[in-house]
Amino acid sequence: MFRQVERMSRDATGLNTLRCALQRPQEMAGFSGQQWDYVIRLARAGDLSARLGFLAQRDGVWDQIPEAPRKYLESALRVADRQQRELGYEVQEIELALRSLNIPVVLLKGAAYVAADLDAAKGRVVSDVDVLVPKAALPEVEAALMLGGWASSARSDYDERYYRTWMHELPPMQHIQRGTVLDVHHAIMPVSARIHPSSALLLSEARSLQPGSCLHVLAPIDMVLHSATHLMHEGSFEQGMRGLVDLDALLREHGLAPDFWPQLVARASALQLTRPLFYALRYVGMMLGTVVPQDVLAELNQSPGARPGVWCLKWMDAMFTRVLCPPHPLVADRWTPLARGFLYLRGHWLRMPPGLLTLHLLRKLWVSPSQGA
Repeated sequence: MFRQVERMSRDATGLNTLRCALQRPQEMAGFSGQQWDYVIRLARAGDLSARLGFLAQRDGVWDQIPEAPRKYLESALRVADRQQRELGYEVQEIELALRSLNIPVVLLKGAAYVAADLDAAKGRVVSDVDVLVPKAALPEVEAALMLGGWASSARSDYDERYYRTWMHELPPMQHIQRGTVLDVHHAIMPVSARIHPSSALLLSEARSLQPGSCLHVLAPIDMVLHSATHLMHEGSFEQGMRGLVDLDALLREHGLAPDFWPQLVARASALQLTRPLFYALRYVGMMLGTVVPQDVLAELNQSPGARPGVWCLKWMDAMFTRVLCPPHPLVADRWTPLARGFLYLRGHWLRMPPGLLTLHLLRKLWVSPSQGA
């Protein structure tokens, strides 16, 4: 178990109170008005309000919460429920558009949690739908989706070329009537990235949602690895704590299977994902108290390339523990902007070689959004 983090912030009380609500929901029954003020403000900033409402109901303390915060959490639960019902309809439409292609269509992230009825979906807000398909099938998939009403939302010719040449997905597709956004992936990391997890390995172990359906979800271990990789390779961390909450829920649920923990590190090695797994397990333990078996941590520490050097790790701890929090002044200090800027650049560095990164950042810096940057 990794030690808990003590942060140098303006006021650590707010973050500690939110972590308490997430780790030990039954203690919400005794929160003071000041504590609820902290929790509501931070949960709103981190997209965690509905999750807190679900935890309060699950642990039987819903009726003991004061009326004002309870009404707010109830409203957040209704929004999340509506979003998930709309997501269900959208997933049905995606299946209708793609089922004749006879290929696996793997739902990712929030769509997968909801479709598979996982604990991570409870109180989870959702927006876009992400899917993974075989790269060879991309032309057919794109054509079928266009017939179904989706169209590329790339803002410029540069964006169109950039996605199709260097990224792991098509340009985001938006439905012309419903306005919903669909991200079609052929990999979980960009073509230009320094690591290349095998999409064939991921697709080979994907699980069908129901007999006869083209819709699948990743195998439990792969779902955890994708969650860890997505979180640790991001350049923007506005929803960083929600990503930790997702990962915590996945580990607690999937970790009950007898073959999960013994196979986790070996699967991460096969997919070149030991470093993001190391960081993800470290910070979900630090921030949310998630328990990982000691033998798994020892195996991961000994895995080549998983654990960074001592000074690098100290630096990363200082950075990640500042950004894996809701983006709110209550939990920020004078170093938080530096941490966000550094990890933004790191995320791009991991995704692009130096030359491409330089050109891409210069374009984003100098071309205005109105010109399709």
